[in-house]
Amino acid sequence: MPPDPTRSDEFLELVRRARQGRLKLFLGPAAGVGKTYRMLQEAHQLRQRGVDVVIGVVDTHGRADTVALTEGLEQVPLRTIEYRGVTLTELDIDAVLRRNPQVAVIDEVAHTNAPGSRHKKRYEDILELLRAGIHVYCAMNVQHVESLNDIVARATGVKVHETVPDSLLRRADQIVNIDLPADDLLERLRLGKVYPAERIEWALAHFFQRGNVEALRELTLREVAETIGRSNAGSTRAPGVTGAGGRMMLCLSPSSPRSMLRRASRMAGRLDARWYAVYVETPSEAPARIELASQRRLFDAQQVARDLGAEVHHIKAASVVEGICEFARANGVSDVVVGISRQPWFRRLLGRSIPQRLVEELRDVDLHLLTDAEPIP
Repeated sequence: MPPDPTRSDEFLELVRRARQGRLKLFLGPAAGVGKTYRMLQEAHQLRQRGVDVVIGVVDTHGRADTVALTEGLEQVPLRTIEYRGVTLTELDIDAVLRRNPQVAVIDEVAHTNAPGSRHKKRYEDILELLRAGIHVYCAMNVQHVESLNDIVARATGVKVHETVPDSLLRRADQIVNIDLPADDLLERLRLGKVYPAERIEWALAHFFQRGNVEALRELTLREVAETIGRSNAGSTRAPGVTGAGGRMMLCLSPSSPRSMLRRASRMAGRLDARWYAVYVETPSEAPARIELASQRRLFDAQQVARDLGAEVHHIKAASVVEGICEFARANGVSDVVVGISRQPWFRRLLGRSIPQRLVEELRDVDLHLLTDAEPIP
C-alpha cells in the first residue's frame, strides 16, 4: 500500500515551523489594561535567564511605570521618515534583522507604517522577523482583530479602521489574555494613567464607557478561549486531519461584502472547520465580459478571505450551482455558506434561487444563508 502523503506533509510543516520564530501575543480588551507592561516584564525575565532580547518598538504613551520597564533592555534604533514636513519614527526591520536577537519585543501590532516603508502594516514586519527565525513578543487590543470588526462596531458604536488578519492569531504559538476589571480600568483612566489629562473626558464620554469595556472584555475572553481550544484540538488530531468540525465553503462573488466574510470566518471558528472561499466563474462572467470595478472587488474579497484564514479557489463551471456542487463533493464539504440579498417579491417568482437549487442538489450538506442581519458573535 502506498504511503499516506498527508503524514509527510505534516512532518514538512513541523520542519518549516521549526526554522521560523515563535510568536507570543499579549491580547487585551482596551488601552491601559497592562499589555505592554506585562510584555516588558516577561522580556526582563528572559534577559535574566540569558536570552538575547531587544526592543524593536514600544509605545509607552508616556506612562511612567511602562517607561521604567524599558530601562535595562536594548532598544534597536528606530527608523526616521520625513513625510509632508513631519518626522515619523517606525520600527527599523532591517536593523532588527542585522542585530538578529533571539527575541524582539514589538508593540501596537495593528499600526499602519509610514509611506515608504517596506510593509504597509506592522504585523507584516512581524511575519518577516518570524520567517528569519527571530522570536517575537507582541501586543494588541481585541478590537483590531479583523473578523471582530463588525461585532466591535455594533457593541461599542466605534468603527475601528486599523485591523490585523485573524491568520496572525492562528500563527501565534501562545496568546495571553491581559484583563482588568472595567471599574479598575476606568479608575486608571480618571487618574491619568492611560491618557494625558486633556484626553480623559473625551475618552470617558466615547470609547471608554463601562458597557463598552465590559463588551470588549467578554470578546477578549471568548477569542482567547476559542483560539486555545482550536490549538489544543489541532494538537490531538490524527495526522492529516484539519478541523474536527468538517469543511466549510463560502460562495464568493464580486459583491460579497467584507462583513459577510468576517461572519463566515467566525462561523468556521465555531464549527472548528477548515474553510474555503470559492468563486465560480461562469461563461457570462469571464474577465473580458465583466467590468474592471467588479474584478477589483472580487480580488479584494479574495484577499480579505485569505487574511481571515480561508483557502481561496477560483473555478470555472457552466453555472454557479454546478460549480458549487462539484467543488463541495470533491472536497468533502459539510457546510455551504451563501450570501443572499433581499429581492422584491415579484423577482422571487421568476425562478428558483441559487439557495433553493442547492437545497435540492446537496442533500447531505448543511446550507447556511447570510444576510446583512445580526453578525455572528
